[in-house]
Amino acid sequence: MNNPSDIVKTGSYELKLSSRGWFALSILFSLAVIIIVFVATFNEETIGYILHFNLLFLCFAIIFRMVALALWGIRIQLMSGALGYRVKLLHCFNMVLAGLFAGTITPGQAGGEPVRVHELYRYGVKLGDAAAVVIMERVLDGVILTFMGVILMTLMTSFFWTTLGLAMIILIIVAWVFMISFILIPIFAIKYPVRTKSVLMKLVRWLVPKFSRWSATEHLITERADKEINNLFTSMARFTGTARSGLMTGGIVTLLFWITEFLVASVIMMGLGLGPAIIESFFFQILIAIINMIPLTPGSSGVVELSTSSLYALLIPSGMIGIFVLLWRFVTFYLNIVLGAFAGVVIFKREIKYRKPEDEDKETE
Repeated sequence: MNNPSDIVKTGSYELKLSSRGWFALSILFSLAVIIIVFVATFNEETIGYILHFNLLFLCFAIIFRMVALALWGIRIQLMSGALGYRVKLLHCFNMVLAGLFAGTITPGQAGGEPVRVHELYRYGVKLGDAAAVVIMERVLDGVILTFMGVILMTLMTSFFWTTLGLAMIILIIVAWVFMISFILIPIFAIKYPVRTKSVLMKLVRWLVPKFSRWSATEHLITERADKEINNLFTSMARFTGTARSGLMTGGIVTLLFWITEFLVASVIMMGLGLGPAIIESFFFQILIAIINMIPLTPGSSGVVELSTSSLYALLIPSGMIGIFVLLWRFVTFYLNIVLGAFAGVVIFKREIKYRKPEDEDKETE
């Protein structure tokens, strides 16, 4: 019969292998598509584009990216503060980086949300409140992206209908439907909390027996889930009531975040000797951001590169597309891995430091 500690160790080892596998797939998908784009668009002008790229603009692009991530941390701090918690900005920034790293190994980058919830909980934020902050973050993203998208589509109506092909228009429509549906879920939870809680509790009662090894703990887990779901709905409702200031300031910071994030592509284009094409580039970035949320591949790698090269081919000379996609993904994806790894080390050291002595004793038994 297996010792419980052996089960834990084996499960942990399997999880590590699984994470490494997803991480490898994420990098593989991304690099494979970039190589394909390079090969498909390489011509006699490509080498010249590479040699004449202004590295100063790459530095500016990285700075814009870091400012965007700092704004993300500020948003978390402000929204947590509206619920009565004082979370340090440095902790918020670190959880953003750690979440980005987790996103590289999960479809649609969905792994970042649980990391941020866990890190807020570790800082003393109730689990339901932490989940509410992270969920409302996504709602604000959806609202702001929709708002920006409507304005940009109005400004470039002729470009939209005359330049984009039928397949691209269909993809855009599907992306917007996905985004709007995503926004409606938490709105429905706030408006109809009893009905939504009933559905969630049915899901919990169905899932708990499948993942719990000891039946004695199933009741405790279900009770804890019931309590935390109540906290979650209470916190979400507060964001539309007493804590609405967090939603308002969070919305302003969200707008600044996406503007700064979208400027990265324009800065890279300027480094290649092109104009920033801000309106068209922002519109393309909104579409890519939405596609990025659809759970298709780990970290949405491959899918993002393909959609980026397809969209920006309307603005960038063919021989330059491979360079642009590589530089843009370096700043917005590969940099996440480097920074996220450092953030993960910080979290790992903290977990070791606060590890309970009794847990260590159990493992040695």
